[in-house]
Amino acid sequence: MIRFYYSPAPNPMKVALLLEEAGLAYEPIPVDTARGAQFESAFVALNPNGKVPCIVDGDAVVFDSNAILLYLAEKTGRFLGGGPGPDQAGQRGALLSWLMFVATGIGPFSGQAVHFRHFAPEPKAYALTRYAFEAERHWGILEARLDGRRYVLGDEYSIVDMAVWGWVSRVPFMFGEPDIWTRLPNLKRLLDEIDQRPAAQRARAMPDQDRFSKMDAAATAHMFRHISGLGTAKDGRD
Repeated sequence: MIRFYYSPAPNPMKVALLLEEAGLAYEPIPVDTARGAQFESAFVALNPNGKVPCIVDGDAVVFDSNAILLYLAEKTGRFLGGGPGPDQAGQRGALLSWLMFVATGIGPFSGQAVHFRHFAPEPKAYALTRYAFEAERHWGILEARLDGRRYVLGDEYSIVDMAVWGWVSRVPFMFGEPDIWTRLPNLKRLLDEIDQRPAAQRARAMPDQDRFSKMDAAATAHMFRHISGLGTAKDGRD
């Protein structure tokens, strides 16, 4: 059985969605990141970066949400954006390109946009402008990609859509703009469609909210250690 180390954050939730979609047997193991559980030695032994999600599948330990998506999709042979055919190389290229687009663009810029809008101390005007601009630019690229396509890769629901789903529900909070969907209707359509899937509903319901601490001063200290002084320049943990 797969051991799935998670929190309710966007990156673990995309893995939860794939686990549910694929019907894989797994044991969810909550990691209370607001209390620094991701920096405990037992977890760091699995993921030296001290972040969720992480899975243990027999002898395989896989961390980084997009790496986990690719690992599980290849393990099951599902959600890879199309089967064998004359355009197999093109399909593979599109899958990897858009999955890495989410990994290196959507996730990092979205996370920083949230941080600087809602959590960073002053002064932050330049950083907020920088990350909000780049986050919106990346989301705009996905919005254009979905114009005339049901899913990011075309007609096939794939791990790329799951990777997007993990983040896209946070877009109004990210930009402090509740009506932002008027400018991103294709992304809203994708979010609504995936949210209706039974697997997505199970994934959303999976976290036991009582097991995760709320954001408070202690959570801020653990999650933003560069401010609190809990970490060091060497490794951010000790």
